[in-house]
Amino acid sequence: MTPPDDALSESELREAWPALSNRERAEGLKVLPRAAAEDLFFTLGAREQERVLRDLPADERRTWLRVLPPDDAADLLQQVPAGPGREGLLALLDEPTRHEVEALLAYQQDRAGGLMSPRFGRLRPEMSIAEALTYLRQQTRVKVAASFYVYVLDPAQTLLGVVSFRDLLTAPAGARVQDVMSKDVVTVDSQLGQVEVARLFRSSRRLALPVIDKSRHMQGVVTADDIVDAVSEDATSDIQKLGGSEELGEPYLQIGFTRMFRKRAGWLSALFLGEMLTATAMGFFEKEIDKAVVLALFVPLIISSGGNSGSQATSLVIRAMALGEVKLRDWFRVVGREIFAGLALGATLGCIGFVRILLWQKAFHTYGQHYLLIGFTVGASLIGVVTFGTLAGSLLPFILRRLGFDPASASAPFVATLVDVTGLIIYFTTASAIMRGTLL
Repeated sequence: MTPPDDALSESELREAWPALSNRERAEGLKVLPRAAAEDLFFTLGAREQERVLRDLPADERRTWLRVLPPDDAADLLQQVPAGPGREGLLALLDEPTRHEVEALLAYQQDRAGGLMSPRFGRLRPEMSIAEALTYLRQQTRVKVAASFYVYVLDPAQTLLGVVSFRDLLTAPAGARVQDVMSKDVVTVDSQLGQVEVARLFRSSRRLALPVIDKSRHMQGVVTADDIVDAVSEDATSDIQKLGGSEELGEPYLQIGFTRMFRKRAGWLSALFLGEMLTATAMGFFEKEIDKAVVLALFVPLIISSGGNSGSQATSLVIRAMALGEVKLRDWFRVVGREIFAGLALGATLGCIGFVRILLWQKAFHTYGQHYLLIGFTVGASLIGVVTFGTLAGSLLPFILRRLGFDPASASAPFVATLVDVTGLIIYFTTASAIMRGTLL
């Protein structure tokens, strides 16, 4: 049947998708040709797929759920709280697929077991190459999701080796699978975290990796596409936390205003309360400011430099942790590096600040007869504040990791707020020491 000329196209629906309600999205899928609708549905995230299914009639819900591979169906069901709702969706699957999905749901989403597909090509070592190709030709049509490699298993499903399709096609006549398979297999433990899995993909340069349990029984296959999607979601979460908000959990243009408000207001309120300590610190040094009002001119300069250095150190350490370059046991080495880095960076900024004061004094006579003392105060304060900022910023992710929290929670605004208060104390304490008997 040819669709009418005014039928909605896939590109038009994709363009309008962010502005549509869940019900309108479900209706949009109905009017697309089936192939185009499936293409669009497969590109959606698990959360969006679940919301679309929610607004479909039960019979259509079954159809759409059954087109998903078991690993994608498990991701979708993870979006539904355990209980009658999830059980109802599981009941829509055919029995073999339901068993596969239930096995996947036993794993956490960020573990290799939660990312893998249970459908993969498998062979026996004693098979001839002709038998293997005939068998795979039949299996690939229905039960093999990742066809980059084929895995050689014994009757107990223990992994013996791996062979690529290219090796099978180029194998000499009369050869058997065991003659062309590689026993040097890079494997993934089913409980391995997604960051470590991504690291294995990067080092091995494979398109797919077998997932095994502690007895080396084959459980499934993780593909590069699976881990790219998972790591992308994880990176998005970390970036949102570093910006000083909770993880949104859904695309920016699709999250409701109320949910967006709740996720941002909490952190902003906490940071605002923290910044109130800055006003308290300023009040504590009120007498010093009254005697030398010029000191107040440099408060924004001092505290912003400390906050910037702390945020910089935090971002570097969190990223190094994510890449596996830094472990908890490396905290002492990191502290040593950041102390020297903070001293060097603080000295650089201190020199720039001192020269700036000299130039402004010469050009505009802004700072009076004690301008040299002011310059030394600003320069010395910057060394102290920047050093403390880098030290605090580098240590905070370690402390959070040690306490079992996500290091990304050490957001840049949080570190900046922490360093602001300390920076004021360092600045006015340094000023009291250098300017005592003159301006103070």
